Amino acid sequence: MAFAWTIVVMVVVLGLCWRFLGSYMVAVYEGRSRWMTWLERPIYRALRVSPESEQTWQRYAASVVGFSAVALLVTYGIFRLQGSLPFNPQHFGAVRADTAWNTSVSFVTNTNWQSYSGETTMSYLSQMGSLAVQNFLSGAVGMAVAIALVRGFARKGSPTIGNFWVDLVRGTIYVLLPIAFVAAIVFIGQGAVETLAGVAPVHNELNGVSQVLGRGPMASQEVIKQLGTNGGGFFNANGANPLENPTGLTNLLSILLILCIPVAFTYVFGKMVFSTRQGLAILAVMTVLFAGWLTMAAVAEHQGSPAMAAAGLSDAGIGNMEGKETRFGVLSSSLYNVTSTQTSTGSVDSAADSYTPIGGFAMLTGMMLGEVSPGGVGTGLYGILLFAVITVFIGGLMVGRTPEYLGKKIQGKEVKLAALGVLVMPITVLVLTAIAAAIGVGRAGPLNAGPHGFSEILYAYTSQTNNNGSGFGGLSANTPFYNITGTIGLLLGRFGMIIPVLALAGSLAAKKPVAAGLGTFRTDRPMFVGLLTGVVLIVGALTFLPALALGPLVEQVSHGFF
Repeated sequence: MAFAWTIVVMVVVLGLCWRFLGSYMVAVYEGRSRWMTWLERPIYRALRVSPESEQTWQRYAASVVGFSAVALLVTYGIFRLQGSLPFNPQHFGAVRADTAWNTSVSFVTNTNWQSYSGETTMSYLSQMGSLAVQNFLSGAVGMAVAIALVRGFARKGSPTIGNFWVDLVRGTIYVLLPIAFVAAIVFIGQGAVETLAGVAPVHNELNGVSQVLGRGPMASQEVIKQLGTNGGGFFNANGANPLENPTGLTNLLSILLILCIPVAFTYVFGKMVFSTRQGLAILAVMTVLFAGWLTMAAVAEHQGSPAMAAAGLSDAGIGNMEGKETRFGVLSSSLYNVTSTQTSTGSVDSAADSYTPIGGFAMLTGMMLGEVSPGGVGTGLYGILLFAVITVFIGGLMVGRTPEYLGKKIQGKEVKLAALGVLVMPITVLVLTAIAAAIGVGRAGPLNAGPHGFSEILYAYTSQTNNNGSGFGGLSANTPFYNITGTIGLLLGRFGMIIPVLALAGSLAAKKPVAAGLGTFRTDRPMFVGLLTGVVLIVGALTFLPALALGPLVEQVSHGFF
């Protein structure tokens, strides 16, 4: 019953976010919300940017890549020099070169994959000045790219798609900073730690055992890791650690923070293309996919495990509690992890490696669908819009006419760009997984043999290339091989998709709209919702089903039950 109320609260809060946060974000990106002008204007002067100037898609893309490159070098430098920098109460030395490079790329690409244990590797300066800063900026980059694509659909015969620097600044200071500030206060009030006082030695007088508890500026990093769909935790245990996620309220708030901006972006899309029904159609697809995958994971984890069945506990009603927090239980843990992998967040409050094969399958395939249900901040919207372009192309083939979407003719160039953006992820994942499974240094990574070990490899590259960042666990990933090959997936998964998206935005913005006719395929109706859902599922199945058959599916069959 408690879980049912959790779902009710989620639906109500996210419905309010869709309408009111979405409306606010439209005002922000259209320049109508000006209450932070006192901070916005000095930033433009420092950047030497005019907020009235606009960019072609080529200049917009160059700005995205250039900004990310500078952020990457600064982040890498802090990691490598942290032993000589302040705010390092535990006196950590420089982060190893391959780990520092992988982590820098990971956080700059909004992935936040961590192959290390944060509390024993990163100084406070690295946590605050590198990781938390990139949590804001990389999220704002994804939001800016989504807005640029929406402008591409909305504009008529325009050579420009906006100004990246203006979109970046507005997304950061008007959207991410205020929400994160308020949420951090709530987390601190619930018991999340926020201090620069260093570690806390603890001695248990009852058993004579002493230990050192890690502390640091956790609450502020926790909220932006969720809000910006980042996921990198201060602790290796991530959201399962009570110092990061202390109560059931913070657990629910984490889920809402993850989902609120991606859901609101569908309203932004509908409003900016002058039809909220179009945004609702996209939201409907996201909701159907999310609900299906949540049901799959919750039912699988509620069944228990083979070990429980062998012990005669399969009917105990507690489900598979292996690797889960007793504070949250099976259903809330499944909700948290599915939310994390259906977006590009990657934070977890339970051990994914301990899920049943089908529970793990749900998390893995949630990423393999392209993380579009609802996806990350910005990335989910532009990801599903690529699928929408492919869908209307297929619809056009069915009726034998040039496809149209939102009044723009979808021709060969647009279809090729959309296909490139959609396929770069599965190609990268499958190639990297094949290489790791074929050579000794790759096979040395998994701590489990057989199909479960293969799933650990497949999950790692799927997570990194989808810019998700969650770990299946059981994989020794902090090695030069996995750090270097993982970086390839991180970069291709981010910029191999962003550049085609911006090129598509530029192509669409330059087009003149065409009037709807009797043969126009309506994209605000249930038929489009069903076709788009089918395209997302079919593309995911065609690309990944053979690999899944070698991992979680064969592992489930080996257990002898479903």
